[in-house]
Amino acid sequence: MPGTTAEQDLDLIVENAGGGGGGKTPPAGGDEGGGNGRRGGKGQPSPTRYFAGMGLAIVSIFVFFMALAAAFLTLKRGSTLWVPVHIPALLWFNTGVLLTSSVTLELARERLGSSDLGGFQKLWLTTTGLGVLFLIGQLVAWRILVGQGIYLAANPANSFFYIFTGTHAVHLVGGVGALIYVAKRNFDVAKVSRAVSAEVTSYYWHFMDALWLFLLALLYLGK
Repeated sequence: MPGTTAEQDLDLIVENAGGGGGGKTPPAGGDEGGGNGRRGGKGQPSPTRYFAGMGLAIVSIFVFFMALAAAFLTLKRGSTLWVPVHIPALLWFNTGVLLTSSVTLELARERLGSSDLGGFQKLWLTTTGLGVLFLIGQLVAWRILVGQGIYLAANPANSFFYIFTGTHAVHLVGGVGALIYVAKRNFDVAKVSRAVSAEVTSYYWHFMDALWLFLLALLYLGK
């Protein structure tokens, strides 16, 4: 009957509007097309956003340190109170530790690319340990300077030494946190793969290494 057909059509429209879809609830995150801006059937977002985010972070940190470097060179040239800091020899050891950590990180990524998860974990944790060792070494270097009576506010050269090494250490703590995250994260339920996380973290870590070499050279230039 015409009335019955109209009622059935109305029921079907209401059911679809409520998300019923013929009595089946669609899976979270959309269908095979990947809803909510996600790509792939597994619902993983595009890795491009992670690389872009890391790129922006690196550029921001680079600009910050370049501003500090410009101020350092300007004051060194114009200040009559500039007394060069005797840089502790321990900083050479710390530099070697940090450079070694970049090597172990890349070796870890090679193991990951070879599907050797156990080897990856060992080398990745070694990298993390070396990063922590570098930070401890920096603390010891600061204590050595304090023991020699070299304080932050004594003169501009002292101030820049502590500012350069301190701000670099703070940013490196973030890198250590990223290393720990990759080591401990359960990527079976993550929205990003282990390989992408390791690669993005490696960019930041290598940048921290290069930045430290630049700062060390700058500090020796200020002697």
